[in-house]
Amino acid sequence: MFSSLQGEGPHTGRPAFFIRLSGCLEPFCPWCDTKDAWFGGSPASIEDIIQKVVRESHRFVVITGGEPFLQWDDGLSRLDRELAEMKIEVQYETSGKVAIPQQVRGEVICSPKYLSGKWHLARESMYRADAFKFVACRESIFFIDAFIAEHGIDRDRVWLMPKGKTRKEQTELLQFLWEHCVKKGYRLSARLHILCFDQKKGV
Repeated sequence: MFSSLQGEGPHTGRPAFFIRLSGCLEPFCPWCDTKDAWFGGSPASIEDIIQKVVRESHRFVVITGGEPFLQWDDGLSRLDRELAEMKIEVQYETSGKVAIPQQVRGEVICSPKYLSGKWHLARESMYRADAFKFVACRESIFFIDAFIAEHGIDRDRVWLMPKGKTRKEQTELLQFLWEHCVKKGYRLSARLHILCFDQKKGV
């Protein structure tokens, strides 16, 4: 748990309190920059989490992972409800591999993953996501375009961001994605934390 700025997607640059939940669902992404969130982690009570949110005086909380909705029935649903009752805005970052809960109160940004020749996405997630954020590169752009067209996703709900764990990898793709977003009407998201800090963790 830490305070920072949201580095990507619809709320880029916005001050936020991050809660990173442990645990993910196979197949894992080989380009993942938070592999330490796949397993392990430390227990935390709902009370402790809320105390930290209040102490940091944030009104915007980002809950990410791993795959956060793996813990929906193990306390996340209660945290979601209590933060909503406190009028604290919540954004979830999910791959959509685990079905997005119907009762979720926060805004859900879904980042579907194309691995081993197919998309890994629960059917319910397709219809419950508020926005879609795709990790994109030259090799994957055809499959992303086809996915968006097949599901009739409004282009105003689509963000592309460059694939890569380093500043160099990010910047090499930005011009290509910029031009593609202009062509298709998608939105472009940099990954500000990587552009600013490269591979430094916890920022």
